[in-house]
Amino acid sequence: MRTHHLPVIGLLAILLSLSHTASAQYTNWAFGFRIGEPSGVNIRKYFGDNHAFDLNIGTYGGLYGNVRDYRSGKYKTVGLSIQGHYLWHDRLFANENFRGYYGFGGQINSRRYYPDRFAATNDYESGIALGGSAVAGAEYFVPGKQYSIFAELGVYAEVLPAPLFLNVSSGVGIRFNL
Repeated sequence: MRTHHLPVIGLLAILLSLSHTASAQYTNWAFGFRIGEPSGVNIRKYFGDNHAFDLNIGTYGGLYGNVRDYRSGKYKTVGLSIQGHYLWHDRLFANENFRGYYGFGGQINSRRYYPDRFAATNDYESGIALGGSAVAGAEYFVPGKQYSIFAELGVYAEVLPAPLFLNVSSGVGIRFNL
């Protein structure tokens, strides 16, 4: 295990050990971690009974591989991603602690692109990519605890610089509900 993961694991262990009473707290702020595409920090703000805004800040390229065909070249590295979605959510199976959600938003990526024309020298171009994204998932609010766990699946459709470049986004994670 890499030592730079230890602070994250320690913080996660502390959050999980807290025993404050909490029911399905979907009208507050939540902060957590997401493993997937993108992986990183997750922040969610719940609005009323069935709306939320979700923000992921982290890396992409680690889960599905960091070498991918793109335009007339390849990606060969992990990049930075900021993803935001406006969500609609509601209870599932008549259980207030188990909620399904879906939403739409956008994504900004910073990537290293290795065009075929630079293959002899292995040079790259750095750039920003913008696109739209959609997500659907489920979240379980653990009874008697202030955390929830979630799993989701989505799609990213790039607009600039490679229109209609598609990428699957998925993730699992945990959020501490404030």
